[in-house]
Amino acid sequence: MTARAAAPGGAVPRLRVVREAARDELPGWDARTVDVPGGDVQQSLAWGLHRERTGWEAHRLVLDDGSAVLALARRWRLVGGGRVYVPRGPVAAGAAPGVVAGRLAAVAAWARGAGFDVVAADPEIPAASGFPALLASLGFRAVEEIGPSRHRLAVPIPPGADDDRLLARMAPKTRQQILAAERRGLHVVRHDRRSGAPPGLALAAPSAARPDDEEQDAFARFYGLLATTGERRGFRVGSRPVALAWWRAALDAGHLLLLEVADPDGVTIGGAIFYRHGGRITYSHSADVAALRASHPGAMGLLLWHALQLAAREGCAELDLGGVDLPGARREPRPGEPTYGLLRFKQSLGGEWLELSGAHERVLRRPRPALVAAARRAAGALRRTPPAARRAEGEPR
Repeated sequence: MTARAAAPGGAVPRLRVVREAARDELPGWDARTVDVPGGDVQQSLAWGLHRERTGWEAHRLVLDDGSAVLALARRWRLVGGGRVYVPRGPVAAGAAPGVVAGRLAAVAAWARGAGFDVVAADPEIPAASGFPALLASLGFRAVEEIGPSRHRLAVPIPPGADDDRLLARMAPKTRQQILAAERRGLHVVRHDRRSGAPPGLALAAPSAARPDDEEQDAFARFYGLLATTGERRGFRVGSRPVALAWWRAALDAGHLLLLEVADPDGVTIGGAIFYRHGGRITYSHSADVAALRASHPGAMGLLLWHALQLAAREGCAELDLGGVDLPGARREPRPGEPTYGLLRFKQSLGGEWLELSGAHERVLRRPRPALVAAARRAAGALRRTPPAARRAEGEPR
């Protein structure tokens, strides 16, 4: 294995994709892509299978340094070629940023040889590591995010931290609200295939008599809350069958847990989905009943407190609270901006801002990407044209 010249993120080795994973390698796939440091559920076997069901090609690549990379691909109709996306990868698995860059360069070479035109990736590598400069030296350029956020906040968990130490990191008002919510009888129900016995946690488990039915009911409740929240806040939620299918698959694989917070009578107030990967638990989606916030202050804080306790019990290095940055403004929100309140809430739980390298893309051959981009711009302009004008131009109602 040779290496390119050293850079701020370390030397970039010359790596290559040697094959697609054989069937007998798949049972150990997640151990190489999800459970390792920096691993991510979007590099999992379950995520690849899910994307295949929604029209993507899933290529599970093995590199000559022994690493594994999930690459999702879509072919372009009419013009040929296509695009490859490496979701949240290649994962570091303890390697230096230069090695991760070398892995991505190997995937790009494989993609070009397979007839694709563009490769994009968004591994969660800190920007301060020099990773963006390494990618620029390999022909990649920064692009707008594929996921909702570029940066994130995380609550660090010191080894052996107990509840008192975790609570001490929180803002006094948030800590008081959480403890008061617990005293009023609010409780958290945990849907998790890795649950076991949660010592010291005030978490209820679904009935052992019919766990599958209760999990399905919980996902259906959560989807309804999320769809209502999306309508209120202006974000789009995917179709119910697709969402429920993915959540169930991730739950079965042990990657996902759903926490619901309920009042003393068992009425669900809100819920959140978390992913377990890469030595952390990640807060992904949440939703609540807006009309019940005033009568149940601290409910969502209580839910996140129990997630933090769970992460500490499992020996995680952090509770990842996700991002709050705005499209077009990839920085900490400022007072008056839509996500500033969310930033302050996550900081009140002990969250610290982490600036990540973000999404990057490399064009492998032209002009097909330009043709596809032009067609998409034209389609977008057509969608923005008022309906009356479109009908005047001959578009059917």
